Amino acid sequence: MRAWCRLSLRALGRAREEIDAINVYPVADGDTGTNLYLTVESAAQAVEAAFDGHATARPPAPAPRTPPGPPSPRRSARCPTARSSAPGAIPGRSSRSCCAA
Repeated sequence: MRAWCRLSLRALGRAREEIDAINVYPVADGDTGTNLYLTVESAAQAVEAAFDGHATARPPAPAPRTPPGPPSPRRSARCPTARSSAPGAIPGRSSRSCCAA
């Protein structure tokens, strides 16, 4: 983008007088080339400022860590009875018999 702006500005600088000379619409005021050059010059300066600002900007702070939510019933419960309260479990049923259910 920066290179394109520099090349465009140079090309318009060379062609500015020629564009001014052929300017007849809507008014033959002979400044279209100059106006175009000044517009691209301003845009090129804005692009440079954006790149310079990006290069000197501090990196974004890392996102704050969220505390972990409640443990999953499948991970925290050692007792199958407690595990039976997991979503989709059949109440009162257990696949293991390590405790009285």
